[in-house]
Amino acid sequence: MCGIIGYIGNKPASPILINGLMRLEYRGYDSAGISTIEKNGLSIMKDKGRVKNLYDIDGIDKLTGTIGIAHTRWATHGKPSKENSHPHIDNHNMFSVVHNGIIENYNELKTFLLDNGYTFYSQTDTEVVPNLVHYYYTKDTKSDKLKFLRAVKNACNMLNGSFAIEILCKDYPNNMIVVRKDSPLVIGKGEDENYISSDIPAILSFTRNFYLLNDLEFANLSKNSIDFYDNNLNLINKETTVIEWNTSSAEKDGYDDFMLKEIYEQPNAIRETIGAKLDDNSRCDFSELNFTKDFLSSLNNIYIIACGTAMHAGLTGKYAIENLCKIHTEVDVASEFRYRSPLIDKKTLCIFISQSGETADTIAALKLCKEKGAKTLAISNVIGSSLTREADYSVYTHAGPEIAVASTKAYTSQVILITLLAIYFAEVLEQNNSEINLLKKDIIELPKKIEETLKLSETIKNFSRKVYQEKDIFFIGRGIDETVAKEGSLKLKEISYIHSESYPAGELKHGAIALIEKDVTVVSILTDENLVKKTISNIQEVITRGAKTLIITNKDINEDMFDVVIKIPDTNTLLSPILSIIPLQLFAYHISKEKGLDVDKPRNLAKSVTVE
Repeated sequence: MCGIIGYIGNKPASPILINGLMRLEYRGYDSAGISTIEKNGLSIMKDKGRVKNLYDIDGIDKLTGTIGIAHTRWATHGKPSKENSHPHIDNHNMFSVVHNGIIENYNELKTFLLDNGYTFYSQTDTEVVPNLVHYYYTKDTKSDKLKFLRAVKNACNMLNGSFAIEILCKDYPNNMIVVRKDSPLVIGKGEDENYISSDIPAILSFTRNFYLLNDLEFANLSKNSIDFYDNNLNLINKETTVIEWNTSSAEKDGYDDFMLKEIYEQPNAIRETIGAKLDDNSRCDFSELNFTKDFLSSLNNIYIIACGTAMHAGLTGKYAIENLCKIHTEVDVASEFRYRSPLIDKKTLCIFISQSGETADTIAALKLCKEKGAKTLAISNVIGSSLTREADYSVYTHAGPEIAVASTKAYTSQVILITLLAIYFAEVLEQNNSEINLLKKDIIELPKKIEETLKLSETIKNFSRKVYQEKDIFFIGRGIDETVAKEGSLKLKEISYIHSESYPAGELKHGAIALIEKDVTVVSILTDENLVKKTISNIQEVITRGAKTLIITNKDINEDMFDVVIKIPDTNTLLSPILSIIPLQLFAYHISKEKGLDVDKPRNLAKSVTVE
């Protein structure tokens, strides 16, 4: 969940590293630091707090080294402090390290190193790494160009857990070694310079050519070459992947916040995702899957597995798959999935959703499903991510880089992609064509309807001003609307720190209504025509108890019953979450702004959860 970046070339590394950290701050912002190789050896400058604090460190503007590594931290082991900040250095000031991940056996390694005379100055798991590298470096009697690499490899063989690591060595001032296992890391290739980062957007302005490392692959970098090795230190070949993202997608581009920009990018993100899968003749094209009618007919179950917002997108996908394909579908939280002995076999298809494709729990669940013989399909926004490389099949959303921690355009892109996937399954299974053709027409109209929905922002902002100081807000819905209630509640608590809960509207009487009292705000979603009357009855129950009501609907209802009604464009019920979530994204955004909070970097959260 931390962010790491590295540079090796002809330019001073420090400004490039700090700029990259600023772009990676959504991964963590408890502390930050950089390490460069200067004429007198390794230099380390770090501090608690935001990346901008680095500018205040005495001497940082005088660094001239052209090789360096840097880190912005989301604290796991050890509280946020200067001592626990990365980079970490060994006892002999020979190696500096930045690390994203968790070393699960660091206590055992720490004991081993203490027994061998090493001292520790932080509470972090990472500090074992430079000292372990130093231990193996001094034990190596050979002196050749691979001695540094061998020490890193031997140290990594001792590590249990997940890691993406960048390492500098005083004795090798023209080289940097990087390695990854279960944590994201990309290498950007430039002209006589190379870049390393946790995420593509941080270095997208420098290059579009990227190398993607697999687990326990090592890269030995100089400014004009990169050698790749497997875990036995055999040389291997790597091809570059060209990333076509627009570099402006990683900039605010005139908006106050990335989140607001990304909310308003949703028409184009949806348009691009639709265009990639629905051709000019309205044929649904997932030819990369090549699923047959026999295969889909043989399935007993489909599992959709994800975390957080991606899991909420999966819940909407369940409605689409079961409605269109008549295949039993379950949605499960990835962090719990492996620990409940799920019933998986060769007649199971497991679909995994992750914006980054690096979510640790989701990747671990995928590996379990493969072990049990199930077919695995990844949905991600990032080409070449760990999830897509592990899965049997992969399909991609086209949301572009998403920088804000709270997901918006990635969610709606996931919803439309999994709906298109359900259509593809249904067409292969030769299900009801007339229903599917009507659904496709509604899909094509979605981008314009999103644009119409975004025009409601001012009305939502006005209501937000009335409720932003509240301590509790509740969200309710029925059917597919309840999945939107979950996502709306999550958005609000993520960035406003207001306690919020979502409930199926029909479940209020089974306990939750005890929490409703005068002037409590209840947000209700009403788009499923089969459930509107029932949901209105549930809303009347909270009105009777004094609740204020915000209604998101595309149906004709008696608006006088409620405090505020947000009328969104009508569409197919299976597509309604894409429209009904947008007012809730804006609701959370405007409340957070009224409270004066950092919308893009909410406390304690990071964009990509790369540790379990």
